[in-house]
Amino acid sequence: MEEPEPLDPLDPLDPLEAATLAAGSLEGLSVETTARVPQLLEAMCSVGAGRGLRATLDRICVTAAELVGARYAAIGVVDEQGDGLSDFVTYGVDEDTARRIGHRPDGRTGLLGALIRHPGPILLTDLTTDPRAAGFPPGHPPMRTFLGVPVPGQGEIVGNFYLAEKTAGTPFGDHDLQMVRVLATEAGAAIGNARLYEAARQRERWIDGSVAVTTALLSGGSTEDALSVVAEQARRLSDSAMASVMLRTPNGELEIVAVSADHPRIAPGYLIPAESPAAAALLAGEAVIVEDARTDSRVITEMASLYGPIMLLPLRTDGRVLGALVMPRERGARAFGDRERTLAGQFAAQAALALMMAGAQHDRERLAVLEDRDRIARDLHDLVIQRLHATGMMLESAQRGTAAPEVHQGIDKAVDALDVTIQEIRAAIFALQQGPAEAPSGVRTRVLREINMAAVPLGFTPTYRFVGPVDAAVGEPYGKNLIAALREALSNAFRHARASRIEVVVDATVRLADGRRAVRLTVADDGVGIPAGGRRSGLRNLRRRAEALGGASWSEPGLGGDAGTAESTGGAAVIWEVPL
Repeated sequence: MEEPEPLDPLDPLDPLEAATLAAGSLEGLSVETTARVPQLLEAMCSVGAGRGLRATLDRICVTAAELVGARYAAIGVVDEQGDGLSDFVTYGVDEDTARRIGHRPDGRTGLLGALIRHPGPILLTDLTTDPRAAGFPPGHPPMRTFLGVPVPGQGEIVGNFYLAEKTAGTPFGDHDLQMVRVLATEAGAAIGNARLYEAARQRERWIDGSVAVTTALLSGGSTEDALSVVAEQARRLSDSAMASVMLRTPNGELEIVAVSADHPRIAPGYLIPAESPAAAALLAGEAVIVEDARTDSRVITEMASLYGPIMLLPLRTDGRVLGALVMPRERGARAFGDRERTLAGQFAAQAALALMMAGAQHDRERLAVLEDRDRIARDLHDLVIQRLHATGMMLESAQRGTAAPEVHQGIDKAVDALDVTIQEIRAAIFALQQGPAEAPSGVRTRVLREINMAAVPLGFTPTYRFVGPVDAAVGEPYGKNLIAALREALSNAFRHARASRIEVVVDATVRLADGRRAVRLTVADDGVGIPAGGRRSGLRNLRRRAEALGGASWSEPGLGGDAGTAESTGGAAVIWEVPL
């Protein structure tokens, strides 16, 4: 049997062709190598299972290590620019070691960079002596034997295998190389499929976020609440440390009006001067993409010292720039990719359009109110006051026609009362002719708006119940904080609970142990409950918000749960309670 031709790293193979090539090389091989072919075929089947990119990379990494008996393995995914790594998954390196090493490699230096710049297999018995090696960072485990193999997909290199320290104590051989190259072909297809799946899911999330923003802006609520929703959705969808909405001021500056962050470092009211290069570009309708704020001269504000990659997008519609959307990531985080920029740009355009439509809707409603007030003022002036004048004249005429002192006194009182009434009506007319004051929406309205917005990502509308005079009893700042607590609780339920039913109760009739009145918010679900070792940042935020108002927040069993089981089953109920 003839030897198969060498594999080209850029030449993709389907699984059948790969298996044929692997089988075609059996003649003359050792029994040990031949025995590994079934393992190879099983590994190829394992790699093709599943859809999520991260899970796929983990599975590929483990499979490659087991296939050639490597103590350490990694797979790096080449970024969209083709000069670095966007993902890097390891096998054999525990969490403590990874923490000591620090940031994952970016693939621009050393052997990792060499495989990207010159795609081709690398087989070394001692990588520390190779001139391309850049050395190990502190805390990195020692490695000598090394096998690097490109991962081809759709006519290009989509990633690389990195394997080190064969457990048998021997260097990697040609048979290891050929096995991994065949596996790399299947891995390339799996990575491509996972990328397509992740792209579809990501696009779906951005669309859902746009729907939620449009609903918030056009629901008739306060502009402040709607802009907060824009910031929260932008932060969640872009996987950023913080997101803020900036609006253009009359002086040409950009003012932050809404912020979403676990620990805000920049508060609303912060101004970015017009002379900032980033602000100038945004106001001209251009997006500003920053890979590292510390080294980019366009960022002259304190953001440069706080964050790493930043995506700044103009809120532009119909040739007008209303403001900007800012999404920074932590230092050392990955830069924003082309697909993220495209989806975020579409989101910003949709938010700007919804913002403009909400403004137009607000103007129409304001005009309707002004017209109605003007009509009422005219009716009061033309009808009511004239009739009161006529009634007064009739009373004065009747007064002249009688001599009884009691009647005179009664008519005098009636005329005086009419004069007072006329003055009061004139004062009311004057007030009606003034511009209507901006009044915040009632608590009920804002609660219903949050529930309707949460229905978009949840896929169902939570049920709700109000107890007592909620709007009359709960004023600012209690109402504002209650809405923020509700938003946090619904967000936690959507992200973690996997619930099919959620119930929201706002009770304004609660009495505390010391007799004070209080309002209690309860958000209960029938999901998986609160895991014993899970993150509790959302619950901590709720507790801090309640404690700042002299209240408390805690969790209990949810819908269908038994007492004492909120840590494991029956869902969870989050209670937020503050005195009024």
